[in-house]
Amino acid sequence: MSTILLVDDDLDNLWPLQLTLEGRGHHVLLAENGQAAMEKLVREPVQLVVTDWQMPQMDGIELCRRIRSRPSTADVPVILLSAAPEPPGDRRGWFCFFRKPVDPGVLLERIDMFVAQRLASSLRNARADCAEPACRWAALNARCWP
Repeated sequence: MSTILLVDDDLDNLWPLQLTLEGRGHHVLLAENGQAAMEKLVREPVQLVVTDWQMPQMDGIELCRRIRSRPSTADVPVILLSAAPEPPGDRRGWFCFFRKPVDPGVLLERIDMFVAQRLASSLRNARADCAEPACRWAALNARCWP
């Protein structure tokens, strides 16, 4: 199961996506602005963040900057959503941008892609950590026994 953080100041935008993602087996966290999102990210690791751009207190672009600045969250993919055109200039902070209204099928496809990549990466890292035998005793060669 993956954990996805949805961030938007309009709950009417969050609930349909939350229900859809939970129906697909994801654990979904909700935040109403970037500040609340950062507080949740500190407490619980997530595989993906889907955020609105224009929000009070901390907007989506500042949220992306802060996510990238923390070593524990720097590699978390972020999908940025907005009714406005894509922000000009540097897009280092987010992995992809969708203009609202978003085609749900395309958004879900992209969410699945990012989550699958993160889970596969976590699995590779876990396997690398387990390269050594779990037992402190070396395995016995069965041919040595009578």
